[in-house]
Amino acid sequence: MPPEPPVRRSDGAALELLVHGVGGATAQEMLADPYVVRITGDETAAIYRRPADEEAEAHPERYEDGPVPEAYCWSNLTSGNGTRALWLLLLPFMVVNLAHWMRPATNGLGRTQRLYGVLVRLLALTLTVLLTAAACEVALDLVAWQCAGSAGCADDRAWLGFLSAARDGWWAQPGRRLALAALVPAALVGLLWYLSNRTWSAYEAQRPPTDPTAVGSWSEPETAGADDTDAYEGPAEPAAVRPALARPGFWYGRRLVARLRAAHTAAGFLTVAGAITGAAARHDRDAAGAVREAIGWLLHSTLVAAGLVVLWVVCSRGRSERRRDGTLDKALISRLPAGSLVLLGLAIVYAAWSRPDWVSSGTLPGAVTFSVLILAQGVLVVALAVAAYALHRRARHARIALYGLGGPAVAMLACALAGVMTGGVAQRVGDWLDGSGTPGMGEGSIPGPPVLLSWQAAVIPVLLVLLLLPVVLLAVRTVRTGRRLAPVVEAEYGSREARVTPDSVRTRRIAGARARAELTDAAPWLVGLVSGASLLLGTGAVLGAWLSGDVPGRAAEGEPALIQSVADTAQALGSWLIGLGFILFVTWGRRAYRDPSARRTIGILWDVGTFWPRASHPFAPPCYAERAVPDLTWRMATWTARTGGRLVISGHSQGSVLAAAAVWQLREGTRHQVALLTYGSPLERLYGRWFPAYFGATPLGDLGREVHCWRNLWRATDPIGGPVRLGGQGDEPAVDHGPLKDPLAYGRTERRPLPEPILGHSDYQADPGFAAERAALLDRLPPALPAQRDGAADQRHDHGSSGRSSA
Repeated sequence: MPPEPPVRRSDGAALELLVHGVGGATAQEMLADPYVVRITGDETAAIYRRPADEEAEAHPERYEDGPVPEAYCWSNLTSGNGTRALWLLLLPFMVVNLAHWMRPATNGLGRTQRLYGVLVRLLALTLTVLLTAAACEVALDLVAWQCAGSAGCADDRAWLGFLSAARDGWWAQPGRRLALAALVPAALVGLLWYLSNRTWSAYEAQRPPTDPTAVGSWSEPETAGADDTDAYEGPAEPAAVRPALARPGFWYGRRLVARLRAAHTAAGFLTVAGAITGAAARHDRDAAGAVREAIGWLLHSTLVAAGLVVLWVVCSRGRSERRRDGTLDKALISRLPAGSLVLLGLAIVYAAWSRPDWVSSGTLPGAVTFSVLILAQGVLVVALAVAAYALHRRARHARIALYGLGGPAVAMLACALAGVMTGGVAQRVGDWLDGSGTPGMGEGSIPGPPVLLSWQAAVIPVLLVLLLLPVVLLAVRTVRTGRRLAPVVEAEYGSREARVTPDSVRTRRIAGARARAELTDAAPWLVGLVSGASLLLGTGAVLGAWLSGDVPGRAAEGEPALIQSVADTAQALGSWLIGLGFILFVTWGRRAYRDPSARRTIGILWDVGTFWPRASHPFAPPCYAERAVPDLTWRMATWTARTGGRLVISGHSQGSVLAAAAVWQLREGTRHQVALLTYGSPLERLYGRWFPAYFGATPLGDLGREVHCWRNLWRATDPIGGPVRLGGQGDEPAVDHGPLKDPLAYGRTERRPLPEPILGHSDYQADPGFAAERAALLDRLPPALPAQRDGAADQRHDHGSSGRSSA
């Protein structure tokens, strides 16, 4: 007799929790319904259902053929109101924070792991000092010292009249001009502190679930003798300890962020104080004023001591993850910024002391600060690369990006980006104040910004020329790959469709889409090339500035005509490119502030870059996952606990990363009631390669064994998503299902009379296999628990009082 057909379970309504990906999606789009109801949440992040599904738990018989769809919308966390556009200014801070999480996965070498975290935090500190030094360069040097001290520059600008040295007013003395101008960079530091504190309260202050009956990982016993300091950087952990993303305190870094915020704020204030104190003390030493000279030395010594305290705070403690650390170092986070602010006030008073014989000329003393910072960043990046490679050697894996050097490469990009941004601002302001003259060439009324900034601008064209060759090679390789795939595409569709007439244009488009999708796998080498070139060219710029003491155009005078022409061209072109980049940057930010669609485009950048907690730079944009992951974890845990039903969490693109992180946080019993469906997922292709300690082969393998069932869908035309490369366990099928057919039809057919689009990364639900895979996951889940299903009435009552509203 033929086997009986399988009987579909009817043991209560199942739930499909949908999580969208990068760029965001509305609840109406996710649920395919123009009318939706907010079940729980707020305007920033919420869960929605269709009106017909609002009371689904009360009528499980209606959902025998499919689950109840529920959409979690989190896009407002990254692209909500117009102020998100201002986060563009924090881009270098975000990039260096990514380097913190790119530590290679390894066992042992605890000291090296801790050293890696310390080096990244020190690099992040140099970026804060660099930003503050650039603000001091603009306000103190270019405006207050050079322009206000030059009659030709100040007379052309009425708003500088009261500061002009030629008018002999109270503000005419250089020290008083510097004291007034110091308020600008100090205000910038205060603004960064305010934004960091405000965004923490708005986004990351959501405490993770603590109910042991709902989420069990919070109540798991801790390892005896476990060290909470630098928990993820410590020695090899016992097998019983949960993976990093499953630890109770992973998504709650309140203590570290508060400590780093205090340290970076103090460092900014101390940088401003050092700039004005150094100029005044240098004059006092030359003027042989014993009292003022002694005060200057005392202030200098105090500033150095405060700087050492800042370094100690940054280096002494990392993240605590084995428990939810809600404590705060109150004395430290309040006294350190306050003490540095007091020192800044004393420095302003000291600089404003009357010095009638003081005349400002040349550039403000202290221009060497930029050279010291650039060299320090280079040394730290090299040390970070050594530590990363030592860690990688203990646990080699072919899929890890750049042999474990992804973190140092990205950290170098952060330094280069910060240098271009800060140098570009100084160059543009200097060019504006100098009128028709070229900064540094002695043609205008002011000397202009430090020589090093002109050298940094001059290496930009060289870097672009170096990048031209690999870009051309990648383009050629993509074309050749498309040609190679063309017969494969025709053969593949010919075997699937009965009658296929070859169409060269259609074939080229499909093959080209697949070839372009493969470019993502070449990204690590491009990042490595840019980082290496930036390191070498940055070092060359510092050496050129130190050895010559002049801008490239003047340093090449007397050299052969070819060298002089190249130097002049590089300096002029680099200055023009920096100016163009600055204008585009401001224009993009202004457009994003006004236009929601442009803001969503920038939100894609934040979707990827701000997934990770702020572990190295407190002024980076806030981590939305510290709100989204607890939201998803709490929803899954409470729904399964109250209804005993089956649940599929369905994540697309970045949503699949959030889904996996949320599943990791569930207790063991709840994880066995949950199925994971991912599609267009970068879990292995991007996160596994760049963040191997958290999404590498071992953590993903552990997740595949712990979750009850997992299915991953991918396409060969998808430039972001890909396979997770996990085999099945026992009788279970492999996690990956793909590549899916894309497009669904090669040519026109009776069922599809119009040309089918190449979907790539979007609209996975359009594939016929999507619904089948979702149904198969539900059928593999264990049946609902009858004793708990009675809680559906309470669930409906809670929904009715949850403050839902029609979107």
